[in-house]
Amino acid sequence: MVWRETGLMDERLRFVVECLSGEETMTQLCAAFEISRKTGYKWLERYREFGPQGLHDRPRAPLDHGRATAADL
Repeated sequence: MVWRETGLMDERLRFVVECLSGEETMTQLCAAFEISRKTGYKWLERYREFGPQGLHDRPRAPLDHGRATAADL
């Protein structure tokens, strides 16, 4: 058996394409891809809003730092 090497984005895009085809339920697809349904719905919503670029990981750093000096100082 030959193992096929795929990237993270390829797998996320394949998940979205299979989800949009409507052949399987979200629960079945998430089980097949070994992700939670919450993650599956998140990827689908990001794809609908931003297209394939929405499937990239987003930065986790906060936008504002609570103890930062104000910009006008």
